[in-house]
Amino acid sequence: MKLFTISGILLLLFSCNATNKPTKEEIRPNILFIMSDDHTTQAMSCYGSKFIETPNLDRISDEGMRFDHCYVTNSICAPSRAAILTGKFSHLNGVTDNAKIFDGTQVTYPKLLQKAGYQTAVIGKWHLGSAPTGFDYWSVLPGQGDYYQPQFIEMGDTITENGYVTDVITDKAIEWLSEKTPDKPFAMVYQHKAPHRNWIPATRHLGIFEDKDFPVPETLLDDYQGRGSAARQQEMEISNHLWDAWDLKLATRDELEKFGENTTLEIITDAKQHDVEGANKRSEDFEKLYRVYSRLSPEEKDKWHSAYAKRVEKYKNNKPEGNDLIRWKYQLYMRDYLACILSLDENIGRIVNYLEETKQLENTIIVYTSDQGFFLGEHGWFDKRFMYEESYRMPLLIRYPKAIQPGTVSDAFVMNVDFAPTFLDYANVPVPNAMQGKSLRPVFENDGKKPEGWRESTYYHYYEFPSWHSVKRHYGIRTERFKLIHFYNDVDEWELYDMQNDPQEMNNIYGHPEYQEVVKSMKEELKNQQELYADPINHP
Repeated sequence: MKLFTISGILLLLFSCNATNKPTKEEIRPNILFIMSDDHTTQAMSCYGSKFIETPNLDRISDEGMRFDHCYVTNSICAPSRAAILTGKFSHLNGVTDNAKIFDGTQVTYPKLLQKAGYQTAVIGKWHLGSAPTGFDYWSVLPGQGDYYQPQFIEMGDTITENGYVTDVITDKAIEWLSEKTPDKPFAMVYQHKAPHRNWIPATRHLGIFEDKDFPVPETLLDDYQGRGSAARQQEMEISNHLWDAWDLKLATRDELEKFGENTTLEIITDAKQHDVEGANKRSEDFEKLYRVYSRLSPEEKDKWHSAYAKRVEKYKNNKPEGNDLIRWKYQLYMRDYLACILSLDENIGRIVNYLEETKQLENTIIVYTSDQGFFLGEHGWFDKRFMYEESYRMPLLIRYPKAIQPGTVSDAFVMNVDFAPTFLDYANVPVPNAMQGKSLRPVFENDGKKPEGWRESTYYHYYEFPSWHSVKRHYGIRTERFKLIHFYNDVDEWELYDMQNDPQEMNNIYGHPEYQEVVKSMKEELKNQQELYADPINHP
């Protein structure tokens, strides 16, 4: 009887322990959402880049899933961020352009995860105007933020940190990870400023590509023949709209120091005698660069001028002309843009390695994306905004060994409104009906292939006009074969592209008689998409 009692007690104790210990299925994954700003697939070696190697991003791709057809719903910073947080299109979340302030009372995936017991944090670029909500901890850049000695708004207080912004954001992220409660899952939104304009690399990378010439896109000298007014009237051309000082760093130490002393620059004085408008723009150009340059320490300024001396000398004494000037500006743009990505890739490696060293990697969903794509000289452009593929397509890499086979590639159509439902799904949190995206779980379970009943098209709507870069308002859809775009507001122009035979989108076939059945079916699908996503705009 005594033995039975002891056995019974031991059995009861073991049963209690077994019951209290979570099973493998009950352990909810951590979520690390990594987003950069303006990083395009053309600048990632896992997407076949001709320009740069990104080994740490490649690791996420090699150990997870790469999405080849992930699309933004509105290709500009704040609207994309709002769509990701809410899982809703711009017209419903209220952030249709960068001037809008995000309504932080809305339901977002961090709020729902926080309520479900997740520890939540957002660190880095925010760019939504209002203070973050739904986060236990937040430390975000005001506005666009600065590359050097960046300010942060941290839990309501403004502080300045020494160092390069990509490094500092990662330092803060790792510090938070090291201090969080170890027995609760976390969801961290870790967002970088790089490689946003005006493309200032870390001092260790200043000048690293200065002697390298990058491949020139076939469409760099595009004359926009056969397309509508939107392509011709934008203001994002490398040839005409990059600023010499601010963007291309074509300023001497003496010029910058004199400007800082409020001494009139000789070059501005000379220009004023002939061209007042040109002089004013030159002054504004120097002012924009000086605001950035003045944040550098004396040692950093020395490295800056050493790195840029050769290009400034050429600009002063042997400046190219005509198409050669466009090609030269393209190289300068690419050298700085890509150098910013070196530190971005390094720091992503740092945080992934930290998770591995602390044995959290295997139970963490790691997502890497950018807020949209970006033009790297295609059609002669920088920036984004258009529904053309380089701007429209986002990078998306997801690593989660419990659900994704290493090295898989997905051809399923995905949108940024899908991220929130995916996180909630894997956290076992009900997805609100108001969220318009879909969980990607069926894509993972189908080894990246398009699941049965999956979407056949993606929908897009861009609103910010008239405004910076003068890209006209437009909406449209993309299917596997075709893309239909309608530019509206101050124009009424349609464009149709055959993405199979014309992937560079050089030939608008909307008016061609042989494509009228395609136009008809695409317009019907467009109408269906607008009804599906409750976009109130009416098209002809």
